[in-house]
Amino acid sequence: AAGDIEALKAAIEAFEGCPLRFEGAAHQAVFYRGDPAAPLMIVGEGPGAEEDARGQPFVGRAGQLLDRMLAAAGLADRVFITNTVFWRPPGNRAPTPAEQAVCAPFVERAIELVNPKMLLVLGASSAKAVLKKDEGILSLRGRWHEWRSHSGNLELPVMPTLHPAFLLRQPVAKKKVWSDLLTVTERLDRPDRP
Repeated sequence: AAGDIEALKAAIEAFEGCPLRFEGAAHQAVFYRGDPAAPLMIVGEGPGAEEDARGQPFVGRAGQLLDRMLAAAGLADRVFITNTVFWRPPGNRAPTPAEQAVCAPFVERAIELVNPKMLLVLGASSAKAVLKKDEGILSLRGRWHEWRSHSGNLELPVMPTLHPAFLLRQPVAKKKVWSDLLTVTERLDRPDRP
């Protein structure tokens, strides 16, 4: 029922239905950063320690890498960034499908409120949660997929790609993500057909 992003943020901060709020999070809910009217919405997996401390997604080492890549692709000021869960999983593990399912209505409402032109999902667990597919990220990435809201009123193209944290461990994979980002930029900048 949230009418805007700030109302949704308040609803998330008050929500006690996700066990991560009491298990992993030391500080606060981590909802978003970026432009609430952005043409590109990025959905990651879940906040880490730095994100939990600062209250914003993708502000640690992986986020700094993401920011550099977005800037190089001309996307820096054109994104809204969130995660599939809003509280840090214990030990920085990936969020479980059950934890993501509890937060999914908030993610969907955020997508409806931002109303982006497309989604970029980072990492295996976010790709599986958003796309409702069991394939691994290496087979999903680099190809367009479709996301549809539960109401059926909104359909968006989705580009899954590798998570920046993976790139910190496997720098050779940066070429794949760069290719995905260029594909996203090209589609975003394509003129709308009448």
